[in-house]
Amino acid sequence: MPSKYPVLTPDEVIKRLEKFGFYYVSQRGSHRKMSNGTNKCVIPMHDEVAKGTLKSILAQANVSLEDFMDVKI
Repeated sequence: MPSKYPVLTPDEVIKRLEKFGFYYVSQRGSHRKMSNGTNKCVIPMHDEVAKGTLKSILAQANVSLEDFMDVKI
């Protein structure tokens, strides 16, 4: 059974998270930290964000996959 989570670039993930009020906090190496004041999440700045990593990011951000994918970038 294929995963419902897509493989996205870090820039796509960041743009979508910004629509939920997330903003840049800091970066160490290839990992960018973002926050919305309540929740924090870490985005790896590699070529692409793997499906399992995206699932973890959305859990950290407390955002559902459906809401995340409905955002226009």
